[in-house]
Amino acid sequence: MLLDQDIKKWLVNYFDENVKFDEPMSKHTYFKVGGPAKAFVTPESTEQLYKLISWSQENNIEYIVIGDGSNLLVSDNGIQEIVIVLSKYLNRISIIKEENESVLITAMAGVRTQNLCRFAIEEGLSGINFALGIPGTIGGAIMMNAGTHFGSISDILESINIMQSSGDILKLEKDDIDFSYRNLSWKRKTSDSRDPIILEGSFMLKKSDPIELKKEAELILKKRNESQPTKLPSAGCFFKNPATGKTAGELIDMADLKGARIGGAEISGKHANFIVNTGNASASDILSLMKLVQETVFNKFNINLLPEVKIVGV
Repeated sequence: MLLDQDIKKWLVNYFDENVKFDEPMSKHTYFKVGGPAKAFVTPESTEQLYKLISWSQENNIEYIVIGDGSNLLVSDNGIQEIVIVLSKYLNRISIIKEENESVLITAMAGVRTQNLCRFAIEEGLSGINFALGIPGTIGGAIMMNAGTHFGSISDILESINIMQSSGDILKLEKDDIDFSYRNLSWKRKTSDSRDPIILEGSFMLKKSDPIELKKEAELILKKRNESQPTKLPSAGCFFKNPATGKTAGELIDMADLKGARIGGAEISGKHANFIVNTGNASASDILSLMKLVQETVFNKFNINLLPEVKIVGV
């Protein structure tokens, strides 16, 4: 996308300090790598978000919506599309309804998943402790059907509110959404060709004892910190697990790739499904290491490992 002066002028006039040009994406991803975004916009309201996406569609300008950058690898060349970040205003959690032992809560797309987990513990609500330690925002967690072996977002999701590029806001029930392993697709056809933008999700949790939930949380986080390289920049588990058989981490370990390194990118010695930035990695280093893993595992086990991390700007 070429940002001519008219496009820049419109963005500045409408978003003022909430738009940045040539913004380094290394500042906005957990990997701490990535080239610049041509335009980086943080809307302050649903009205601003609608204005931006409708204007983009009218002018045939592409955009990409990101959360916390926790599951994102941006190429060294950066992102040509307009980058939209929703965490500035879509950041509220609310209790909607209580019925017997069940409690329905909503969390906006920009809420950090960990903040929702902490809120649930403080309110004595069980069901989302499985997500403790999963980085990123609720919008991203829904899109990726984030989870662990303890559970997934789709287990507790009741509905989502989405915005179409027409500006229409729709409520989709869980039955309108097709969830699979680390993926979401839209069963219900929307009125345009672009994917809708998730604004918030509603989740059904259960009343529980906050003290017991805190104990459980401590154990989950302790185990996570012991088994994962939480002190180095990464995007979490890099590859999806195959449908059957060994996990991606087990296959990479069996291929003797723990500790393999290209430039500043390294296969963690703590967990083989983590690629970490040891301090000076480039996106190219990480992509090269990804390809090495894929080729080695395929040659040894005839299994294609697919990235769980979203790769953009290539």
